Amino acid sequence: MRKAHVVALSNEKPRYGRNTDVRPRAAVRVKGLWKVYGQESVKVTALRDVTVDLPAGSFTAIMGPSGSGKTTLLQCAAGLAEPTRGSVMLEDTDIAGMAERQLALIRRERMGFVFQGFNLLPALTGRENVVLPLLLARRPVDAQWLESVLRRTGMSEHIDRYPHQLSGGQQQRVALCRALMARPEVIFADEPTGALDTRTGEEILTLLRSAVDELEQTVVMVTHEPTAASYADQALFLRDGRIVGTMRQPTVPLITEYLTRSGHTR
Repeated sequence: MRKAHVVALSNEKPRYGRNTDVRPRAAVRVKGLWKVYGQESVKVTALRDVTVDLPAGSFTAIMGPSGSGKTTLLQCAAGLAEPTRGSVMLEDTDIAGMAERQLALIRRERMGFVFQGFNLLPALTGRENVVLPLLLARRPVDAQWLESVLRRTGMSEHIDRYPHQLSGGQQQRVALCRALMARPEVIFADEPTGALDTRTGEEILTLLRSAVDELEQTVVMVTHEPTAASYADQALFLRDGRIVGTMRQPTVPLITEYLTRSGHTR
């Protein structure tokens, strides 16, 4: 059984990926990040001086109790929320403070997203939902890559149905296909299994894991479930807007033990 290895992030030198001890470059680098909502007496500080590298070609899970700042961290890293202070580097591009029009282009061309609610357009078939971001960006659709993605996700026979004709798991597979189609630098997943039953959720997590192992994709996922986090290469733990620890090669027992010892609640 693996031993838990949870330490303050600033002292951690984690092993990334399932088959390598070499620290890769950062797909996303967050430095000195603060996020404050409201003004004066009603201020709420969601993130407090967060600095972390999210390594390329790896799977990072972000965990923490409600109100810990985990979703805010993902939103700032993905350009969905503007930080109050600090920098967010996507490779060599600082997206913090960037104009919304520029951010929209970057999100469309360099990022992929998988949300709990699927976010599919009901008037479009699964296939049309998958290729829509490419069409909006006026980029050609690589038919060979599309078929490869559909085959990997098991959606080849169902992709021409409309969302209401698909199960929740199938809709989430369509969302994952859409995220993979543009070959993004990073996929951000916010509670991607939250609306799914246990078996279907594990199938989606297996696909995310395979995207990292087989396609060298970078995945950053927010979750409150130890089972989901166990698919990652590393888990980051937040509390009160700060990263208080990291675990490399997490398992369900190790995560559960850490959450219990540290007093975290979901």
